[in-house]
Amino acid sequence: MTQSTLVLGGAASGKSAWAEAFLENDGRPMVYLATGRILDDEVAQKVAVHKKRRDARWRTIEAPLDLAPALAGVTGDECVLIDCATMWLSNHMMEGSDLLPAREALLTALRGCAAPWVIVSNEVGHGIVPDNALARQFREAQGRLNIALAQEAALVVQVTAGLPLVLKGHLP
Repeated sequence: MTQSTLVLGGAASGKSAWAEAFLENDGRPMVYLATGRILDDEVAQKVAVHKKRRDARWRTIEAPLDLAPALAGVTGDECVLIDCATMWLSNHMMEGSDLLPAREALLTALRGCAAPWVIVSNEVGHGIVPDNALARQFREAQGRLNIALAQEAALVVQVTAGLPLVLKGHLP
């Protein structure tokens, strides 16, 4: 498996399911770093669907804001899935975090991670320009985060309709 992978896609594109299958094919113990916060019934249902796909081979760690301790705790004998960078960024925006240091801390943690990692993120730049400042700020921050993650990753895969398209690197 590639040491560092970014999986991009739109909402409900199949990116998380593809990333999970990608890790399951590796054969190592898997760690799932969940960044989502359950704020309403809709999110709770989506989380339940994600959990149902994963079996006992997965160890789940809830890490909605600070991924560094979780990434530091995995070993080279494991592989890790972070699902997802978009929720992580949303959580930081809701907390009023300074995004640049948060992003740099995430990138530093990814560089120091002993295990191969896959991070899932939404591509939000294909739509119209949002009509409000917060949505435009989020779109800009997500785009910048995706650029930084793509630079860090050896493999970048765009998933559309459940199908992978390699943008950088090669599938093993």
